[in-house]
Amino acid sequence: MNKLISLSLLACAVAWLGTQSVSAHNAADKQEQSQSRLNSAERKQVRPSVNAAGNNTRMDRSRLNIGAYHLQKYAWSDAHVREVAECGIDFLICIPNDKELLDRFQKHHVGAIVSGVVPGWWGGDGKNAGTMQKTNPLATYDERAKTFTDHPAIWGIDIGDEPSALDFPHYGKVYQRVDSLFPNQFPYLNLYPNYASVSQNTAEQTVNQLGTPTYREHIAEYCRNVPADYLCYDFYLYSINVPLAYENLRVVTDACTGTGRSMWIVLQVNSNKEDKWITENELRFQAYTAMAFGAETITWACYTAGWWHNQVLDAKGEKTQQYDKLRRVNAELHRLGPSYMKYRRTRTDFVSFQGTKWLEGVGQKTLSDFSNGVFEGLRCSDHSPLVVGTMLSRTGNGNQAIFVCAADDPYDAHPTNHTLTFRADGWRISACGGEGPVKVNVGADGTYSIDLRSNQGILIEAEAL
Repeated sequence: MNKLISLSLLACAVAWLGTQSVSAHNAADKQEQSQSRLNSAERKQVRPSVNAAGNNTRMDRSRLNIGAYHLQKYAWSDAHVREVAECGIDFLICIPNDKELLDRFQKHHVGAIVSGVVPGWWGGDGKNAGTMQKTNPLATYDERAKTFTDHPAIWGIDIGDEPSALDFPHYGKVYQRVDSLFPNQFPYLNLYPNYASVSQNTAEQTVNQLGTPTYREHIAEYCRNVPADYLCYDFYLYSINVPLAYENLRVVTDACTGTGRSMWIVLQVNSNKEDKWITENELRFQAYTAMAFGAETITWACYTAGWWHNQVLDAKGEKTQQYDKLRRVNAELHRLGPSYMKYRRTRTDFVSFQGTKWLEGVGQKTLSDFSNGVFEGLRCSDHSPLVVGTMLSRTGNGNQAIFVCAADDPYDAHPTNHTLTFRADGWRISACGGEGPVKVNVGADGTYSIDLRSNQGILIEAEAL
């Protein structure tokens, strides 16, 4: 991992101790504000989930959850917390166990993953790899739990960030202990992306970040040792590149599918460059490609100062241009959420990536068009790239779906409109996107067509006739 990223992650460790027109935005704002009120109402009726110990937790895992990192003290006012909720953020990470702040979280139906409750751990540059058991023995978690004061707004207990695989055996024990000690919360653990350093089979392996020869082995060791029902990792695409992002999604979702885990991902709303502001379409590209790979929780870094530049709020607690971008995109995700979460992802394909550089080094080839026995010959009429996730109904009723992201313009350089075409004989077809139901046209020959924009994500559902 490069120095900038290492420094950025250190900030979190310390906590342990637009391409649309202005008129179009204004027209959409009323609908998004209404959606924010709806999301708030939904939060009041949260259906509890169950953690590995069989206890009820406060995070409703049946819905698509959206989080963010960091809320610095200059943004602790009631108005600031209300604006977090209005931005479509369901929970925040790296939050202290401060009753006054958490009372505001509860008032506005925002969850907190709290840091500093149990001993912290950050893998950092890998020099501490394999030493966590000695530094943080299990008994210290028992002692910390005795001093814990619960609060209804606390959804999770932060147990660490980006550990080496050499510490996964101990983390498995820590996860189980924290899961048992805190019956109303779940343990939260985030993993390295695939651009962390890669070890060599030498004595120097212990100073390596991953602690394994390959990233796929790193993820496999996590699944082998840590009994979590989710796998969360961060990937900051606009500090790295698109092909690595796709490959990371492939490796993690393969592991999640193979072990029955939910996939969570941390994406960037900030930038590692002072003069770079992530665009609204770049936010969409990150979120919708992740959803094509089945992401069930999406977290943004960072809401206030944590690392890097150009956060959602500035150092005075004032909204930057990122606030409205993120609010609009989060509103889209929440509109899609109820339909999207009726399904689980089973595989993901790349379609019409021929002639692009976006799959260089990715261990999966492109298809010229997509067919899976329900949807046939799916492609864009202009042969633009698509990321297509195949999904099955969670209820077992036989309904199927695909989640499609128009992946032709990841850097928001030349957004354009596309037409998606396909056949689905014998199925009733409907579609929805971030703005609600999407019109599905049917030609005289039975071919379906749907319009979509660059970086837009849509869910297309198929119900047997």
